[in-house]
Amino acid sequence: MAMEDQTENKKGISRGEFIKKAAVATAGFYIVPRYVLGGKGYVPPSDKLYIAAVGCSGEAENDIHHYATAPKKNAEIAFLCDVDDRGAAPRIKEFPKAKFYHDWREMFEKEHKNFDAVTVAIPDHNHAIVGLSAMQLKKHLYLQKPLTHDIYEARVLTQASEKYKVVTQMGDQGASCDGMRTLREWFEAGLIGDIKKVYCWTDRPVWPQGISWPKTGPAIPKELNWDLWLGTAQQTNYIDNLVPFNWRGWWQFGTGALGDMGCHIMGPPFKLLELGYPTEVSGSASTVYQGIFKEGIYPESGPVSSSIKFKFKLKNGNDLDLYWMDGGITPERLEELDPDVNQNEALGDIPSENDFEGCTLFVGTKGKASCGWGGSHPRLLPLSLNKDVNVPKKYPRVEGDMDGHWWQWVDAAIAGYGKMEVDSPFVGYAGPLTETVLMGNLLLRTFDIQEKIKYKDPVYGEQERYQFNGRYKALQWDGANMKVTNYEPANQFIRREYRKGWGEVKL
Repeated sequence: MAMEDQTENKKGISRGEFIKKAAVATAGFYIVPRYVLGGKGYVPPSDKLYIAAVGCSGEAENDIHHYATAPKKNAEIAFLCDVDDRGAAPRIKEFPKAKFYHDWREMFEKEHKNFDAVTVAIPDHNHAIVGLSAMQLKKHLYLQKPLTHDIYEARVLTQASEKYKVVTQMGDQGASCDGMRTLREWFEAGLIGDIKKVYCWTDRPVWPQGISWPKTGPAIPKELNWDLWLGTAQQTNYIDNLVPFNWRGWWQFGTGALGDMGCHIMGPPFKLLELGYPTEVSGSASTVYQGIFKEGIYPESGPVSSSIKFKFKLKNGNDLDLYWMDGGITPERLEELDPDVNQNEALGDIPSENDFEGCTLFVGTKGKASCGWGGSHPRLLPLSLNKDVNVPKKYPRVEGDMDGHWWQWVDAAIAGYGKMEVDSPFVGYAGPLTETVLMGNLLLRTFDIQEKIKYKDPVYGEQERYQFNGRYKALQWDGANMKVTNYEPANQFIRREYRKGWGEVKL
């Protein structure tokens, strides 16, 4: 693919001469590096997408695998980047021609003329800064779910994808699955009537939450660049078992159960019912504390479990209530199911090694439908209805089902901005969905806002204590302006401050 580079200036992301060199890059076609053209049977540059991968292990391994195995052989892993040599080593061995970097800023600075697109699968707190920098370089972007750590960041990335005219896709592969098309066809055929309620739930978290940050930590592993791993997060000590997985439970890095699975499980109703921003969010959580005093409050990590209600106004004027549950909480057992069956599995959450990831249940005026995470394994209730359902296939399926989510992005990037649709673009879907998911986290974080008050005890006289005034409110949400209108302290969680030297993302 001919690589066009029209780089814009970046502010505040310090790393050598990244700013200066990236800022002076000018538009124009150029020669594809010789190393990508060698060998028999290569695909011409105009028909191949050269990808720089930020992140090499975990979800990144899955992403990279799908590009490398694209049926059209039209994707090339040209560069690899990771802050942890332990996770990077297998990918370096697998792709010996791909040049490796530890610092994505250095890779962008030195190699931006040598790749067309960026795929990002790293901890949530660094999604936005890497993603925005890639788009400012006019690189197509595949960014793992949730799109960002903060609501504000999601809005910025959504707007940037339009400004810089790049093909974007969030890593919620269920958006491309056959089940999403099947559900849409059922709904449009009127099989369950007008949908009034939706239930979404997951077994997450399956990592530690509801705990305090350890005061002392072990030595940093020699293979891990801790400063680069922290990135935009504030300086803190390293702790055991944080990397590569358990960072998800800490608010400064991750987005908890909602961030991990919300885009997968709330995605089907968000897409199929064309939901916008919620108007109100309320709920409860297993807040861990001892009495009313500060000791025992753990605001650094998410709750062990939560139950959240999102209120939406549909385009047809109807109201919709969407319920989110995690940490083992599930909806009331359905009467349509036999008492001995596992409800999660019956509703479409097919376990992998006894791991139930989540379900979505739609309740309509005529009936009910459900699916597993991402829209997979759709079914009508009672289950006997599925034997006779015969709704014509109206919408074309994506080649490869969920696997096609990655290939679809590759094809669309090669075709060029605006030439081909993808199933999870930032504009109109992934961005607003991420904002909605993170609005649930904003609610949870208000539960631990402590406000000190003074009062006079009839026995002990003047006293001080803490109140938790953010708990058990119904937060009114002005989605267009990203603002809670009835409890100002909650707005502190819309946008966080980056660590000095890591710049900012700006509208």
